[in-house]
Amino acid sequence: MEKFSDIRPLKRASLFTLGCRLNQYETEALRDRLEARGYEIVPWGVPADLAIINSCTVTQLAEAKCRQIIRGFIKANPQAFCAVVGCYSQTGAEAIAKIAGVDLIVGNRDKLNVLDFIGDGEKRERPEIICGKMPTAEFSISATCASPFTKRANLKIQDGCNFMCSYCIIPFARGRARSRNLADLVAEAQSLAARGVREITLTGVNIGTYDNSGKDILGVVDAVAGVPGIDRIRIGSIEPKTIPEGIFDRMSDPAHPLTPFLHLPLQSGCERILRDMRRHYTLAEYLDFIREIDRRVPDICIGTDIMIGFPGETDEEFAETCRNFTENPFAYAHVFTYSERAGTPAARRPDRVPVPIRQRRSVALRELSAAKHRAFMQRFLGRDEEILFENPQGEIWPGYTKNFVRVNVPASEFPGENLANTFRTVRLDSIYGDAVLGKKQK
Repeated sequence: MEKFSDIRPLKRASLFTLGCRLNQYETEALRDRLEARGYEIVPWGVPADLAIINSCTVTQLAEAKCRQIIRGFIKANPQAFCAVVGCYSQTGAEAIAKIAGVDLIVGNRDKLNVLDFIGDGEKRERPEIICGKMPTAEFSISATCASPFTKRANLKIQDGCNFMCSYCIIPFARGRARSRNLADLVAEAQSLAARGVREITLTGVNIGTYDNSGKDILGVVDAVAGVPGIDRIRIGSIEPKTIPEGIFDRMSDPAHPLTPFLHLPLQSGCERILRDMRRHYTLAEYLDFIREIDRRVPDICIGTDIMIGFPGETDEEFAETCRNFTENPFAYAHVFTYSERAGTPAARRPDRVPVPIRQRRSVALRELSAAKHRAFMQRFLGRDEEILFENPQGEIWPGYTKNFVRVNVPASEFPGENLANTFRTVRLDSIYGDAVLGKKQK
């Protein structure tokens, strides 16, 4: 096949991301590559010559939304080239291929090279499917381009997972655990810093299993901390039993760029459910661990994932999960309603929780999470905190504290100033919705 680099590029491209932070990183990498090849990137919903949809397969709802997004683009842009990449492409290529108008389906192994398979960009009678077996060796990612990048950025350090939880399709979509070459990821961190990035979030599927060049996740933190210009490092979602001891000393050191924030998936606050999920810890081990973190790292924000409606979950077990979430030092929970994934052990179980019950329980736990999050934010009212601001939203400057409290500051507090990608110390004044309102120091 003729390589895309030998073809006159299409003019307007649009990208859509479903799913996790890792997908967000990979979409940004594709954006860089499109720009380097001469594309004009247009917002989703604006007419385009090319769409790349980065898909998710973690739930049935995610797959359904992906199909909806694909059909919507094709209806609005019937002559455009439509490429679908990522996890749903890896596990559900045949289902995607049934959607009239899809031209190319690329799994996770080749998703970052999708431009090499587009050819001349002409519509195809039937989609080409490229879904090779996932690799197991370490990997590198070619350097990003030099265009300005003035916001928080994700840095992919790892991919795949060996844990094989009974409900999870991701090891089949992403493959087994593998780590990014350390020198390669540091080079990207340096590139990001040169482009203006001041905060980096380390991301992957199971980043605590990182192992390359004799370094673990702590070695990655130290390497990125040595990059001039990177003022904050945030660890993305990480499995609790993969965290090395040295993380806590760095988080509690005000001079270290590692922020006091951890997102530790719990999945269930019930011991029996955890065993059936094939998680790698007991409930007691997990709760002891987060209490120790909370004791050692002042003002740490501990977030979690909780799955509701796993097969066999009773009302009493759901109540136990709610109680353990409420009584322990969590700042919030991302609540997921269990979704059957074909090919996983949990999907074969006959004791399914009825969908309406799953949904009601999920709503109830989300309400508890909102209350916990509000209580966490309340702790910081009246304090002066350093905020890294992002791009303005109307008359509001949004940003985050080091422990991931969202702060909105009215533009009138800093008249005429451009706060984007700058640090300012502001007084946290009051709570409004899911954020804290900030005021300029007097």
